[in-house]
Amino acid sequence: MSTAGVISLERDTPELARTYEQTGVLQFHHGKFLIGPLALKSGDRVLDIGAGTGRLTEFVAGLVGPTGRVIGIDPLENRIAIARRRASGTLTFDVGRAEDLSRFGPAEFDAVYLNSVFHWIADKRQALREIERVLRPGGQIGLNVQDPTKPHESRTLLRQAIEQAGFGERSSESHRVLGATDEELRALFAEVGFIDYRSDLRSLVDLHGDVTSVLGWSEASAFGNFLGGFSPAERAAIDAAFAALVEARRTPEGLRLERYLRFAFARKPRSRTTPSAS
Repeated sequence: MSTAGVISLERDTPELARTYEQTGVLQFHHGKFLIGPLALKSGDRVLDIGAGTGRLTEFVAGLVGPTGRVIGIDPLENRIAIARRRASGTLTFDVGRAEDLSRFGPAEFDAVYLNSVFHWIADKRQALREIERVLRPGGQIGLNVQDPTKPHESRTLLRQAIEQAGFGERSSESHRVLGATDEELRALFAEVGFIDYRSDLRSLVDLHGDVTSVLGWSEASAFGNFLGGFSPAERAAIDAAFAALVEARRTPEGLRLERYLRFAFARKPRSRTTPSAS
């Protein structure tokens, strides 16, 4: 798994959280592709890990209805503050991390999902162990994650921009993610005890009106880690090079950038004697 660089949770700000809320419809639409295969039904208990400002969590609450329960957690307090505006009798939000779900009891949820979150988690094994514990027997896990073998187009352009600005040797200081390949995910899921693992890599298209929108979304979705290792002057040079590269992707519909996410699903065995899938 990719482990280059250190991802900081301390760089998020209220402004970045507000920008994420305004532009997060991109993440929301990608999340719908994640929710569909879980086949959630009325009355289900669901945990959204890395809920952000809660747009997808609110959508899921509508799927499980008034007899269901949905909880969204996120380590970023500024995002949870916005998410709580969406709270209801069956939808709640709190600050929390995937690696520590001790506030929840065993077998508390029918489904757990992580939308564009797993590539921010350093201790993936611990996170999956916690998820397995809080899932009921037969419960499902779904996640999407950046695959280091197929980086987002924006990440490729950013790397080129850093090189053009003369900082090629420092490319690891930009937009760090801790992605995972299909083979790595399969091994982790099996080690923790999940069965019926399946995954596929999907190409998704983002359309932006201008370069400012691209930069704003990139910064907000990375909660301050987009170019966090560079000084303001260095960032200005990189931003200018990045803007020129992105502008070259303009189409009649807008600036077209492809994003690649690996969608993975599995379930907890109904009993410990259930054989693992090959």
